[in-house]
Amino acid sequence: MEELANITTYKNYLFFWVGQLFSLLGSSVVFFAITWWIADFYVSAVLLSIATFLSVLMMTLFMPIAGVIADKVNKKKLILIADSSQAFVTFLLIIFFQFGIANIWVVFFFISLRSVFQAFHVPTVNSIIPTMVPKDKLTRINGVNFLFTGVVQLLAPFIGALLLVFLSMYMILWVDIITFFIALIPLLLITIPSVKQLNHSKDDIKKRTFLKDFKIGLKTLKLVPGLIIMIILSMLLNFLLTPANALMPLFIKINHGGGAGHLALVEMTLTGGMIAGAILTSVKKNWNNKIRTIFISIIVALIGYTIFALAPSGLFLMMGIGGVILGFNLPIINSLYQTFLQLTVPADKMGRVSSIDHTFSSAISPIGSLISGPIAVLIGIQALFFYCGITGVIFTVVFWCFTGIRKVDIDSKSELERINNQIENLIIE
Repeated sequence: MEELANITTYKNYLFFWVGQLFSLLGSSVVFFAITWWIADFYVSAVLLSIATFLSVLMMTLFMPIAGVIADKVNKKKLILIADSSQAFVTFLLIIFFQFGIANIWVVFFFISLRSVFQAFHVPTVNSIIPTMVPKDKLTRINGVNFLFTGVVQLLAPFIGALLLVFLSMYMILWVDIITFFIALIPLLLITIPSVKQLNHSKDDIKKRTFLKDFKIGLKTLKLVPGLIIMIILSMLLNFLLTPANALMPLFIKINHGGGAGHLALVEMTLTGGMIAGAILTSVKKNWNNKIRTIFISIIVALIGYTIFALAPSGLFLMMGIGGVILGFNLPIINSLYQTFLQLTVPADKMGRVSSIDHTFSSAISPIGSLISGPIAVLIGIQALFFYCGITGVIFTVVFWCFTGIRKVDIDSKSELERINNQIENLIIE
């Protein structure tokens, strides 16, 4: 009977997940259109970097709060409120564009609000995965998730560029509203399991403050061997990859003389690499030496980033090769890392740990977003990309050689059980 219930819960998750893919498609198409609108209308590296800065900053500020809330309230209602709010804000932006009163400040405000709602959406969705997916399927589900996310992100630039040719901006924004309603259907129909608060009485749970819940998340994070080092490395890598996220439209337009179609083509090669990497991750059952695999994949990804930066003007083939190498390794890195977290952290603490992990990993990304524009003005976008790639390779090698991360064993079942038991017995005085 219990096995039948688990199968039903797993099927419910897959139904919910399909709806989320449609929502992601709409959001990605709209984001592509907006970033190209900024690059094409204002031709400013500074404004593009500010847009990314605001997006990352709001996520970083609100995600720790969202993670605590996600572990305490009804997850289904929280996702519904966050997604509905985002759709409503998009509707307001449609009105601004339709009446010709949209400007860069309106768009900045929209990007900021959207990121706040995403800060509540992401940890909540992440926290329900271990409650609805059997442990023996976690790695494959993470791989399949990256695979189809890659497919969506492959289609989004193509769709966005195509829509920009035929439709006005306010019409394109309706894609986000339509896909929201598609994702709403499975969310309303499924049941998301509630999570039992381990080793805590009901009275204790009621008395806990936000600060105590946050401390539990921090202590949980500290008990996972190697996780602090991985987060520090993630902070550095996110900082170095931020310029590419912020300035890609202008890099294509200024350095390579391309248009929206070229930007879409370049992003599709990157996503094509991600799809290939995600296929490998979803098919391969066992991954030995996970930590070492993550580090090797990071170095190879950064080499691809450097090749991308070195491409001469108009040589989109070389850019594509670099993008494929970079994209191929990202699902491997992320899938192994997410599986490790899902196996070691109890479900009742996953929201907090996931949000704190994401917040720390992205902590200096807003600074990277803000300064990437001015630095690009001083030394050029291409030089900035190149130096970021080389710096990332050097620091990744240094972390591997001069920290204890290479000695961490996350492949041992007994070690995972020991960590899990420690975390389950965690009590905050």
